[in-house]
Amino acid sequence: MAPDDHYDLSSALGKIAILRGSAEYETRRKVWNDTIDRYPSMICACKTTADVQRVIAQVSQLGSAVSVRGGGHNIAGTAVGEDLVMLDLSDMRQVTVNAENRRAWVAGGATFADIDAATQEHGLAVAGGVVSSTGVGGLTLGGGIGWLARRHGLSIDNLLSAKVVLADGQSVEVSDSQNTDLFWALRGGGGNFGVVTAFEFRAHPVGPNVTFGPTFFDLENAETVLRSYAQHSNNLTRNACVWANLMTAPPTPALPAQWHGQKVLILMQFHTGTLKQAQADLAPLYGGVQPLGCALAVRPYMEAQSFLDNAYAFGARNYWRTHNHIELTSDLISMLVNLASKLPTPESELLICQLGGAVQDLSADATAFAHRDVSFISTPGVRWHDAGQDAEMIRWLKHASSRIAAHAAPGAYVNFIAEEDGVSAAYQHHLDRLRGIKHRYDPNNMFRVNQNITPAPPRGSHGPTQRTHNKGD
Repeated sequence: MAPDDHYDLSSALGKIAILRGSAEYETRRKVWNDTIDRYPSMICACKTTADVQRVIAQVSQLGSAVSVRGGGHNIAGTAVGEDLVMLDLSDMRQVTVNAENRRAWVAGGATFADIDAATQEHGLAVAGGVVSSTGVGGLTLGGGIGWLARRHGLSIDNLLSAKVVLADGQSVEVSDSQNTDLFWALRGGGGNFGVVTAFEFRAHPVGPNVTFGPTFFDLENAETVLRSYAQHSNNLTRNACVWANLMTAPPTPALPAQWHGQKVLILMQFHTGTLKQAQADLAPLYGGVQPLGCALAVRPYMEAQSFLDNAYAFGARNYWRTHNHIELTSDLISMLVNLASKLPTPESELLICQLGGAVQDLSADATAFAHRDVSFISTPGVRWHDAGQDAEMIRWLKHASSRIAAHAAPGAYVNFIAEEDGVSAAYQHHLDRLRGIKHRYDPNNMFRVNQNITPAPPRGSHGPTQRTHNKGD
């Protein structure tokens, strides 16, 4: 944007416009991944849907793009665009719960900590992620995998409606009965179609306590345990979800001190039943191997949801890759264990996320999420603090990723893609349909700071598609 545009836009927007040079600007432009160091032309601290509409209406006249910040947790840093207007929704964090109807209405800038606090007052939970500081908007629009996915589905599978500000500044409602094409696209298509300022979710009875915690294994036994995990995890009750992680052991009381700082395998276990039920259901995963230590225990649901927050705190440099797996083969497991011995920093990891269960109940075309048949997602990640190590860390991770990719199925979970070039892998067979919907709702590609779906007329179309929609309030 030209300097005159900055001035005119800030004058039109008034107090919500935050310009470069202020302490507040610096705070708001920082996101979870510290490798992201971009400078928006302006940050707009929106507090209402009307604020978002005002910004979009003004920016659209300039023909510019915008980025949208919710929780700021995305690995690719898509909340921030260089010299673009940032819509910061982080002040919009209200959550309203109707316990009788098991519904939660959530503002677009809320985190899952906000949802959990409000819903757990009523013994309810919304299917979300595994780190409570994650933003609801970004996680949901990409799909939303977490501890409750195998029991209650993805976050998008529990999304009942949303309020969206479109590229023309209008606010519309989307649901199974309103603007149904847009509702379909939002559920897995990322932030390509507008700014979601409110979500309505189905909530489920969960808690107040669950059984949760890590069990640790010597790296020498990791292949045996992972083969058993691969064999038995898909047969687990839907009350259970277990993620596996090859990493450096933290200094936890659950482990003897001599194992602190050593490479280990961790099974991070979530179960909605009692401790006795969980132990019985999870035991087959261990393959008869005696753990080094175990912190599986009955805990408040909110403690389970925030258990990993410190491990994934803001302020470190991060780089990931992501791979889909229908199964964990013996060769893949051997290769992962070999890579684990060479992890370059104590905070780096080779993570395996479990899906299946309720995620696979919906058809492949029910939503824009293209990975219903996937049983596991592997996410090798490096985490470090010295900018001088950037090239070394990224090089190591790319090499590891290339080896894992040889054992992977097509596709990549959009929320775990570190660069803005994973469109085909993210959306797969839905991409043509998504491009047509994008052409209908954002023909000039205002919302392009993401895994971007470029607008294209539906095949056979000879011009712009006319559309109608209901205005939101």
